[in-house]
Amino acid sequence: MKIFVPGRICLFGEHSDWAGGYRRINADIEKGYALIAGTNQGIYANVEPHPTALILTSTTPDGTRHGPYEIPMEPKALLDEAQRGGFWSYIAGVAYQMLTNYHVRGLLLDNYQTDLPVKKGLSSSAAISVLAARAFNRVYDLKLTTRGEMEIAYQGEITTPSRCGRMDQGCAFGNRPVLMTFDGERLDTEELRAGQTLYFVLVDLQAQKDTMEILARLNRSYPFADNETEAGVQKLLGPVNRRIVGQAVEALRVGDGEQLGALMVEAQQFFDRYATPACPEELTAPVLHRVLDYEPLKPHIWGGKGVGSQGDGTAQFIARSEADQQAIIDIVERDLEMPCLKLTLAPGPQVRKALIPAAGFGTRLFPASKAAKKELFPIVDRDGIAKPAILLVVEEALAAGIEEVIVIVQQDDLREFETFFKVQVSIENYNKLPRHFQDYSRHLLDIGQRVKFIVQHTQQGLGHAVYMAREVIDSEPFLLMLGDHLYRSETDRSCAQQVIDVFHQRGVSALGLRRTPEDQIANFGTATGIWLEEGELLSVTEFSEKPTIDYARECLRMPGLPEDEYLTVFGQYVIKPQIFDYLEEHIQHNVRERGEFQLTSALDRLRQEDGFLGVVVQGRRFDIGIPEYYLETLRTFSQD
Repeated sequence: MKIFVPGRICLFGEHSDWAGGYRRINADIEKGYALIAGTNQGIYANVEPHPTALILTSTTPDGTRHGPYEIPMEPKALLDEAQRGGFWSYIAGVAYQMLTNYHVRGLLLDNYQTDLPVKKGLSSSAAISVLAARAFNRVYDLKLTTRGEMEIAYQGEITTPSRCGRMDQGCAFGNRPVLMTFDGERLDTEELRAGQTLYFVLVDLQAQKDTMEILARLNRSYPFADNETEAGVQKLLGPVNRRIVGQAVEALRVGDGEQLGALMVEAQQFFDRYATPACPEELTAPVLHRVLDYEPLKPHIWGGKGVGSQGDGTAQFIARSEADQQAIIDIVERDLEMPCLKLTLAPGPQVRKALIPAAGFGTRLFPASKAAKKELFPIVDRDGIAKPAILLVVEEALAAGIEEVIVIVQQDDLREFETFFKVQVSIENYNKLPRHFQDYSRHLLDIGQRVKFIVQHTQQGLGHAVYMAREVIDSEPFLLMLGDHLYRSETDRSCAQQVIDVFHQRGVSALGLRRTPEDQIANFGTATGIWLEEGELLSVTEFSEKPTIDYARECLRMPGLPEDEYLTVFGQYVIKPQIFDYLEEHIQHNVRERGEFQLTSALDRLRQEDGFLGVVVQGRRFDIGIPEYYLETLRTFSQD
C-alpha cells in the first residue's frame, strides 16, 4: 500500500493555535484561526503489516537511504525510542499511541522518497507522524477519519521531545486548504476550495532563527497581558488575526490572488508592529525583509510574508500567474542564491462525466424484461410526460451540470437505446405529434448528443460494468447512477447535485445515502460511519452489500437514528478514478463475490486508502428493479 503525506504551510494565522489554547484559562482571549494548505512536496512510503515489530527504512531529501531499523512492537521499547528523538522517534511515538489505544501489530514502513525540506516551517515532523498514523489506520482498517489520524499523530509527536502545535498535523488533509479554529482544547476544521488556481513560491532564507526562543517570548503574553507589548501580542493573535484570516478565506474561495497578496502584506506589517517588540532579537528578521522588499520581484507578486514562527526562516509569495511563479523562482535563485519551492492551489477536478450501468437482465421483472429493458420501462413524470426510466436518470445527471453521460448496455440492446436517443421518429409519426411533443422530440436529440454507449459483452457484475468505462472516463472523477433508480429532490438542488457538491467541497469520493427501515435493508447496500455533520454528512467506515439484520444490528447502527433504521445506498456516487485500478486487480486475479465482480469491495478499498463520505440526501429514491417497488413508483413519482 502506497501512502503520500505532504508538508503543511500556514498561509495565515501563525501562532494562533497555541494562543487560542489559552482560552481554557482565560475565556476573554480570542479564538485562534489559521488558514493552512498542504505543499506539493512531502513524504512517500510503502507500508504493509508486520507481526511483531516496526521495520523502518527512510530516505532523506538528498536521496540517502537509512535503515532498515527495527523496533519491537512493545510499549516500553516504543516509548524509549520516541523519547530519544530523531526521525524514528516520530514513528515510534505514533506506534506507541496506536498500541495503547487499538489492537494492532507491527508495520513494515519503507519511506522510499522524501522531497520535503526539513526544519523550514513546513511541518516535516508532523508529516512523518501523520504518515505513521495513516499507515496503521489503513493497514489495520481502524476506521479513523482524517481528524482521528490527526489526533493520533499529534499525541504521537508530543510523546517525542518535539513540542508541536495542533496546527502542524493539518497536513493530513493533503493539498486542500483548511481553515482551523482553536478554542482551548477544541479544534474545528473546515476544508476549503480555491475558486481559481493560485500560485505561491516558498523561499528558504538559509538563515538562522531560534524557534524555541520566539515561542517562549510570545507565550509570556498569555494567559493575561501585563504590559503594552503583551497586550499587542494578544491583539495581533486575536482580533487582528481573526479579521485577516476571515478575509483571506473569502478571497481564497473566489480565487482572488490580488486580495490574498494584499492581506499577506498587511499581516506582515501587523506582525512586525506587535510581535517583533516581544522578541526583537529573532523577529526583526533582516533577511526576511530584504527578500520581501526585493524590487525585481515586485512586478511578479501580489504580496508576501514570513512563514511559521516567522523570523529568518522561510518566506512565501503569491504570484500573479504561473509564469510569474517561475519568474520569482528564477530571480530569487539567481540573485539571492536561495532555494525555492512551488505551491499551487488548484480548484480540484470537476465532475464532468456520469456513468449509468444499464446492461443487467432484470431477472426480478421477467418476463416484462424480455420485452423491454427495465431501464426503458415507462414512468409518468410530474409534467405529465411518459418517459423511459433511463431518460429520467440522464436528465437528473445533466441538470447537475454533467457534460457527458456514458451508458453501459448489452450488445443486443444497443440499437434500441441508440434509436431512442439519437434517431428522430419518422416524418409521418412526427407530424402526428402535438406541437409540444414535436419540441420534446427535438430536445431528445439534443440530449442524445451528450450520451455515449459502451457495450458490456458479458454481464459479470456491477464492478465489471463500471470497469468497462475506464478508457472513456480516463483519469477524472465521475458520477455513478444506477439505471433502475429514480430520484426526486426535496430541495432546490437535485439529488445528484447534493452529492457532487460534497465532492467539490471536500475533494473526497462521496455517495448518497438514505434512511431505510430495518426490514428493507436486505435489498440494498448499507453503510455506517462517523458523523461529520450530525444527520447530514458522515465519514464512511464500512460498506456492507445487502447485510443480514443480525449483522446490521451488530455492526451498522448509526448514532442518532432509531434502532430500526439504517443508512442505505441511495444509488448515486461520485468516485475518484483510482477505483479502476482496484477493479482491474479483481478482474485480473478473478476475485469474485457471489460469482460476479462486485463494486462494493472496490469502494471499500477506496475508502481505506483515500476516504469516503456519505451524504444523507434530501430527497427520495424510487426503485424500479422489483415489481412491487415499480408499482409504487408508478403510483407516486408523478405526484412527489
